[in-house]
Amino acid sequence: MEATLGEQTAVGFSAGTEGPEHRQELEASDEAVTFMSGIEPAELQKCVFADSLVTVSEGGRELGEFSVTVEFARREQPCMMLHAQSHGAIDDCPCGTAVTAYLTTDLQVLEEDHHEYVKLEGHSVDKRCHMVQRDGLMVIHKVTTVGEIINTSFRELGQRQLEVGGELLDVFGVERIIQSMEGSPSTWQCYFLDDGHLVTRVQVGSPVTMRLLELPSKAEKVDFKKIPLVWEEDMQMRSKFLDRKEELKADHSSYLRQHPEIRALISDFLQLLLLRKPDDVFLFAREYFTPFTSNHPADADQEAQSL
Repeated sequence: MEATLGEQTAVGFSAGTEGPEHRQELEASDEAVTFMSGIEPAELQKCVFADSLVTVSEGGRELGEFSVTVEFARREQPCMMLHAQSHGAIDDCPCGTAVTAYLTTDLQVLEEDHHEYVKLEGHSVDKRCHMVQRDGLMVIHKVTTVGEIINTSFRELGQRQLEVGGELLDVFGVERIIQSMEGSPSTWQCYFLDDGHLVTRVQVGSPVTMRLLELPSKAEKVDFKKIPLVWEEDMQMRSKFLDRKEELKADHSSYLRQHPEIRALISDFLQLLLLRKPDDVFLFAREYFTPFTSNHPADADQEAQSL
């Protein structure tokens, strides 16, 4: 089975920290860095959907299932949750892999959980790996310390036509090659619809293929409803509101104490306003306060008295 993202990350981390002979700085290619930094948050919206495929043998017998789900979530900050799992039986031996990862909008891993199992007759293998980002560092529990660096490369396979649900569709392919220090590299080929839905996934040389049985509904559209915010019912937000309210009241009172002329000015204006009772209050206020914009306080006082 394919080594998952979580396993590769764990192995790579171990390789970069174990022993002098393995102290090699791990760096992504310039092309990969450029590609990742060029992804806009709006583009991630197109990735929010679920895919479900079945695993079939060369003879067409169903062996298991493969599913991928991407959705928006929150992990102390807005993020995306990716959940991928593959379960089935090969040679009547149950096996599976599940990965759940939380990513920031710039695709940094906040937390990831990887689980892989194989149940053989009289013997079972169960591997788990959990890593989480804390204070800018990645904390990893139960890492496979193989001590080898795994390099992964991608290449475009171009376009072709595949039958899905009795309909012939144009798809595009991506090939992923995972190098290994022991044995030959493993190659995975995936084909997608133009909207990003996975149509088929196969490891070259394996008799097992994962493929889409039915087309996603054309009416499928993720509708993110706005959650109404009733801050009055939120204890924390209401507490902050009351604290801020008292803070502003104290600040305003302090300012008025430092400038007693403000109260006198407003009182004079209101008294004159009630005496004149103008039809246009805004025009009256403008004419009343215009003299106060002058740099000559004496002239301003005379103008106010004349009103």
